[in-house]
This record gives sequence, structure tokens and C-alpha cells, in this order.
Amino acid sequence: MPPTITAFETSPDRGKGHARDMRVRWALEEVGQPYDVRLVSFAAMKEPAHVALHPFGQIPTYEDGDLVLFESGAIVFHIAERHDGLLPKHADARSRAIAWMFAALSTVEPPIVELTMAMLFERDRSWYAERLPMLQDRVRTRLGELSRRLGKADWLDGAFSAGDLMMMTVLRRLNTSGLLDEYPEIAAYLSRGDARPAFRRAFEAQLAVFTAASRS
Repeated sequence: MPPTITAFETSPDRGKGHARDMRVRWALEEVGQPYDVRLVSFAAMKEPAHVALHPFGQIPTYEDGDLVLFESGAIVFHIAERHDGLLPKHADARSRAIAWMFAALSTVEPPIVELTMAMLFERDRSWYAERLPMLQDRVRTRLGELSRRLGKADWLDGAFSAGDLMMMTVLRRLNTSGLLDEYPEIAAYLSRGDARPAFRRAFEAQLAVFTAASRS
């Protein structure tokens, strides 16, 4: 039996590929692992059956036999450890790829999420106009640091790895912010990721869910 992941029945990103199941879909596509998807509503995510899989009532989850995992980073790491294609064979390079996974989730993602949440939900607040530049500058700091490290390289550390996959899914949340226009190296980096066949398959699968929901 293939593993089963959960995803939004109606994604709040309207098919843009920003929901965190995208990371898991992409990883599974990169390693050539078939998988099933169980769609859940926002109400169902808070029901006991789903909370038993994810204690915080979120998506994605991953079920493979008796193994149940939550948190997209942990799921992608599990996939990368058990299949070729997402982690280098050399021990040091492998450790560096894992470090980039942690950097994506722990260092780069938090200010991006704070900014995007403000842009989505705080526009009508009296202090939004004053707070927005501060949030943008926090993101710019990380983008500048990452851009300098990336330089003209195709990927973060040699060949494409799970570190790149996680970093790019984090950065893609900025696609509509305008900030990526200030960092051509990062924009080109994301374009290389978007061009990967495994990414296209994962994106189209997630988009199909939104398209089907919008027609119903």
C-alpha cells in the first residue's frame, strides 16, 4: 500500500502551491514514490480522528502502515532518508543538506509567515501601515543573507537536495509580495525549482484539488 497524506479539501491559498502538503507531494514525486491523498475540511481537522494523527489539528499528515507522522519537515526528512534522490550519499554533504532543511524552517520561514499573515489578515488594522515596513525589512534581512550565500550557484550546496526543496517551498510564499524582485539570484533559484518535473507534478496535483473544489 502506498503512503497516505492529508491535504486541505479547500486550500486557503487558492491553488498557488503554498500549503504545506506541497512540500510532501514534491518530495514524494522527486523520489518516485506513489502516494494517496485524503482531503480534509477545516472542521474535520479539529475532529478527534484527525487530531489523533496531528495533535495541533493541521495538515499535512503522513501514514505508512503503522507509522504516522506530522509536521512537513519531519515527513520530508523521513522520505529523504528512505529513498534516493533527496540527500547526498557523502556523510558531510548529507549533514549540510539537513542543516539547510532546518534553516528553511527555523530561520527563513518565521519572518515570512509573519509578513504573509499580516498581509492577509491585518490590512484593516490601524497600525498595519506602520508595522508592514518592519516586517518586510525582517524578511529582506534573511533574503539578503541567503542571496549572498547562494550567489550564482544553482543550488544551496552542490546538487539539488531536500534542503533546496524545503527552502524553495518556504520562499514561494513571497511570490505575490514583490520582495523577490529585489533579489534576482533568489528569483532565478526559485525558477529552477519550479522547472523541475517533480515540482510540476506536485503543483498540478495540488491545483487540481482547488479546481475541483471551486467547481463543486
